[in-house]
Amino acid sequence: MLDDKLSLPSSENALPGRDTPMVFNNKHYVNGQPLKPPFTDHDEALEIAYLGLGCFWGAERKLWQQPGVLTTAVGYMAGITPNPTYEEVCTGLTGHNETVMVVFDPAKTSYAQLLSVFFESHDPTQGMRQGNDRGTQYRSGLYTTNDAQQVTAEQVKARYQAALDSAGKAAQITTEIRPATEFYYAEDYHQQYLAKNPNGYCGIGGTGVSCPI
Repeated sequence: MLDDKLSLPSSENALPGRDTPMVFNNKHYVNGQPLKPPFTDHDEALEIAYLGLGCFWGAERKLWQQPGVLTTAVGYMAGITPNPTYEEVCTGLTGHNETVMVVFDPAKTSYAQLLSVFFESHDPTQGMRQGNDRGTQYRSGLYTTNDAQQVTAEQVKARYQAALDSAGKAAQITTEIRPATEFYYAEDYHQQYLAKNPNGYCGIGGTGVSCPI
C-alpha cells in the first residue's frame, strides 16, 4: 500500500489502464481554439509547454490568461498507466501528474516568462502536495519538449531558489524537471473547468516571492 498516496508507484503495481483515448470536445471553452493539434495552419511557429502546479483547474485558468498563449488543455503526464481516468489518477496508482498543456507563440511570449508565472503561482517546495491537496498528482513538475526548454527550466529553477533563499524561505524547490512523455487529455468536464464553473475550487497560491527571469 502506498503511503497516503505520496509515493510514486512502480510499473509492477501501477494500474493497467486502457488503449482507448479520452473523448472530449476539441474546442477551448473560453477562446474557441482547438485543444488538439493541428492548432493553426502554422503549428511549426508555435511551442508547447507542459506544467504541473497542483490542481489543474486553477492552474489552467492562470495560464490561458497569459499574453501569447493560443490555447490550453489539462491532462495527465509523467506517469505509467496509459489513458488513465481522473479517478485512477487520484488513487496514486498511475504515477501521473495533473498537467496543463500550454500552446504559445514564442514571438509574443517566451518559455521563461511562462516559467515565471509557473513558479509564482504555486509553492514549488511542497513535494507530493500543494496546499491541502495531497497526492502524487499535485507535485510540481516541468516537462520539457526540447533541450532549450530543459536548460531554461533548470536556470529559472535555480534563480527562483536563490530568490526564495534571499527572502528567508528555508525550503528547497522540489519541482521535477524531465522530458515530456505522452500527454493524456483529461475528461471533458475538467477542460477549462473554472470558466464552466466560476465558483469552483481553485487551489492556486504562491509563496509571495517574485521569480526573476
